[in-house]
Amino acid sequence: MRSITYVTPTDLLEIDQHDPAPEAIARAAALIRKGGIVAIPTDALYTIVSDPFNLQAVRAVFAAKGRESLYSLPLLVTDFMMAEELVTDPPVRFNLLARRFWPGPLTIIVPASAKVPLRVTGNTGRLGLRQSRSKVAGALLELMGQPLVATSANFTGSPTCASGIEVFGVLDGRIDLVLDGGHCAGMGATTVDITEPYWRLIKEGAIPERDIADCLKHA
Repeated sequence: MRSITYVTPTDLLEIDQHDPAPEAIARAAALIRKGGIVAIPTDALYTIVSDPFNLQAVRAVFAAKGRESLYSLPLLVTDFMMAEELVTDPPVRFNLLARRFWPGPLTIIVPASAKVPLRVTGNTGRLGLRQSRSKVAGALLELMGQPLVATSANFTGSPTCASGIEVFGVLDGRIDLVLDGGHCAGMGATTVDITEPYWRLIKEGAIPERDIADCLKHA
């Protein structure tokens, strides 16, 4: 007889991107504290978030995305001060980029501090950090009082979902909750690596490479 695998369906909850209801944020936070995974709208399309200090939740994120664990998972932070605690000897380039482009769609890859679980870095010791302009992300981070895993809402290698319904269709049964704020008009975040002597653009998104170069031209 063929075995049957039962999958817990994903909940869908509508939310106002610009004025998120505290009840919706509290529900998402409660799930994350239990090791759950939640999709939220941000200024860089939809993102799935979880607790980076819960290794079971981290494994669940890799599984949900079909992503190999040798890759790192970016983190969302509330502000520059929270980010500094996650970086080993913050480079000058980090200060320049964060103070110019945060909050905004820029992920900065930095050397991770010992506070960050090695599994979150994909055993590389490097970590992507971002402060989002999203009111939903900001409210959730404020309530949690800690950074959150924040990786694109998609299967690895596929386009990032731009609406809550799209996330639900792609990741139903793989994550716990979608906060559906409708369509996100963002282009996705730009990613820059500053862990080497010379900075390197990993992915160009909403912030063009020329703006990064201009910011770092004297660094």
